[in-house]
Amino acid sequence: MERKQSSKTRAKFDSILLESIDQALLSLGVNARSAVYFHLTNNFAISAQNIPERIDDFSEAIDQIFGRGARQLEILILKILNQKIDCAYYWDGPKWLIPDLAFAKHVRMLQIWCDDSEKNVRIEMRLNAEERHEKQTQ
Repeated sequence: MERKQSSKTRAKFDSILLESIDQALLSLGVNARSAVYFHLTNNFAISAQNIPERIDDFSEAIDQIFGRGARQLEILILKILNQKIDCAYYWDGPKWLIPDLAFAKHVRMLQIWCDDSEKNVRIEMRLNAEERHEKQTQ
């Protein structure tokens, strides 16, 4: 059974998500940020305001635009988002190893967390490099 967020909580989360994406894209520079939004709108039919509802499509579009570099951008978005909503996020692994990250899944988990945040629930997401490596080699 899927949980439903109140429209007020969902709107607040969507706003914070958009701010986080904008801030991460701005780290590439003003012109690059504008170019990404242009490509999202014209090549993928994703307006900035529609990103929260189309997070899977956004992730795929970013992947097509940046290739392997998309993971770095998604990680930056998640770090900024986690800071804004006060969710702990830890990477247990070497700094040079980038986790195989399911961006849209993490965003959805954070949406659920925000819905429950009024209940003083705190979540921590941990990615363990050794466990991932073991699973991949089996």
